[in-house]
Amino acid sequence: MLRLNSLPGRLLLLAGLLCGSESAASSAPSKSQVEAQFQRWIATDLWQAAQVGGIGKSVFDRTMQGATLKWDLPDLVPPGTTPPKEQAQTQAEFSSPASYFSEKRLQGLAATGRSLASQNAATLRKVEATYGVPGSILVAIWGRESGYGRAKLPYSAIDVLATKAFMSTRKPLFQQELISALHIVESGDVPAERMMGSWAGALGQPQFMPGSYLKYAVDFDGDGKRDIWNSVPDTLASIANYLVKSGWQKGRDWGYEISIPDGVSCAQEGPDRAKPVSAWAGEGLTRISGKAFPASETQQSAMMLVPAGTNGPEFLVTPNFYVLKEYNNSDLYALFIGNLADRIGSGGGAFKGAWGDVGKMLRSDVLAMQKALVAQGYDVGKVDGLPGFKTRRSLGEWQASQGMRPTCYPNAGLKAKLR
Repeated sequence: MLRLNSLPGRLLLLAGLLCGSESAASSAPSKSQVEAQFQRWIATDLWQAAQVGGIGKSVFDRTMQGATLKWDLPDLVPPGTTPPKEQAQTQAEFSSPASYFSEKRLQGLAATGRSLASQNAATLRKVEATYGVPGSILVAIWGRESGYGRAKLPYSAIDVLATKAFMSTRKPLFQQELISALHIVESGDVPAERMMGSWAGALGQPQFMPGSYLKYAVDFDGDGKRDIWNSVPDTLASIANYLVKSGWQKGRDWGYEISIPDGVSCAQEGPDRAKPVSAWAGEGLTRISGKAFPASETQQSAMMLVPAGTNGPEFLVTPNFYVLKEYNNSDLYALFIGNLADRIGSGGGAFKGAWGDVGKMLRSDVLAMQKALVAQGYDVGKVDGLPGFKTRRSLGEWQASQGMRPTCYPNAGLKAKLR
């Protein structure tokens, strides 16, 4: 009997594996075969779903007849292949929050934003009067999302959405967005050939996904079309409508950079631990600018936010901060918009607090700390190797229980102690 640990045996096994891999590769359909499958999918599966979604046959045929696969998009899983494995947790670092706040970029966006706010002052006043959202916030989102409409939108949204609906890692999501895009074409607001977007299928200057366009886009210039590609009034009003319908509270700011005094724990952050501004002030929290909190805010609820624990800027944020997160679910995104809006509207500058040397741990290290905290009964939110607010405050609570000064952010020293 031939033993596999002998040299001939190992060679035979290797030859078998190579033949197997060649067979698997040859069994995967060719590019032309995939494209033929794509066209059949459009004619059958997609049409059935579109018909159920209320799309007429003539609109469907006219829009989809020229659809082509975009092979250069990320996260594609062609038929006959398997989804790529997520990058190993042990190899992935999370970025320091400081890297998100490029001062050069913020200064450039603020300068352009102030100029455009002046040029569009009449429109902004009208939008503010209609929706109650400050113009500086609208201009900041406009700048962050599309460089005030100057960013290139190189893709046909129909092609992108169809490609991702056919062979991405999130096919059901993109199929629904594609059907929403067909409804946009059917509405007459924009023809399919002019519906340009990003590699993810986000549309126009506000970068709305098609479903969001249908919910929030408005015709503010009165020309009968919701044109978020070319109309500044429609773009700004559509962003405002999005924020209002997501819960924007008129008359309130997004938040304030603060100083948390010694003896007050950083482990109090999160929207589920809101207090009146007066209560926070009673604990000694002060605005870093030296100004008092507005009198209109004292009885309103606010939340502590420490995105880098005690290693970075500290904030007291209003519910409007979490509305900004509805636009993009990231604390850093909402802080970026708030800071940019302050620079545009009131001449503000960079945050005063310095971002410390954080973010250089491996995600697997943070994951291990999260698992250790969960084992001890702490709520860290999603156990994913990323330091969200529940992980940060649980770390702070654990530090306090061990007689340590809470810092509310993972580091190598804590990992060694937290087992």
